[in-house]
Amino acid sequence: MTVQRLYLCAEHISFGHFGRPAGRAPMEQVERAQVVAGRGLVGDRFFARPADHPGQVTFFAEETWAQLSAELGRSDLGPEVFRRNVLVRGIDLLSLIGREFEVQGVRFLGTEHCKPCFWMDEAFAPGALAKLSAWNAGGLRARALSDGWLAAMEAGRS
Repeated sequence: MTVQRLYLCAEHISFGHFGRPAGRAPMEQVERAQVVAGRGLVGDRFFARPADHPGQVTFFAEETWAQLSAELGRSDLGPEVFRRNVLVRGIDLLSLIGREFEVQGVRFLGTEHCKPCFWMDEAFAPGALAKLSAWNAGGLRARALSDGWLAAMEAGRS
């Protein structure tokens, strides 16, 4: 698995928004992100949540973004619209549920499927939610098990 891009957002914009549009706080692309065991990514919205929170760090597959972009004709939107922290390539994310895994020397525990959110049609394109749900490809929620740093392969690219 390779880390293609990293994103942080200090403000949570989705919880409590069901049936309404998500908030508008942007995801910030970063070159590096510090991981703290039991907390997640420094500077991210999930960092202050309890240590048992299953989604301290969220992963999304670059292949899913590329396929969705092609099928829905959206070459103008980046993967940050899906609001996941770590864009990766080369792994079946759902195969990591219930397993410990390592990325760039940092250990994680895959906790659950990061189900596609109801507002993805608005954020990306009509049909995004249905396709992501059918593909079971919303991403992966994980807990951070060790401290360290992640670095993006595509640092600075949008």
